[in-house]
Amino acid sequence: MGKKNPIKISKETRGDMISSIKNHFEKEREEELGDLAAGLILDFIIEELAPEFYNQGVYDSYKYMNTHCEDLLAILK
Repeated sequence: MGKKNPIKISKETRGDMISSIKNHFEKEREEELGDLAAGLILDFIIEELAPEFYNQGVYDSYKYMNTHCEDLLAILK
């Protein structure tokens, strides 16, 4: 995991995400995670998985805008 993470989140958001991971593990797996372990899981998600979600969002936005920009051309007189 030596990659430099280009995704920036605020300290407050990171804390909320860590709490969410800890709660999930407690509820779903009956495991208690500390802040360090939950933070490492969050780092993995951000570095390894988030780029795929981001790219899919960009692609979906592109398709949406492409469709709706064509609709705008229909109003030309």
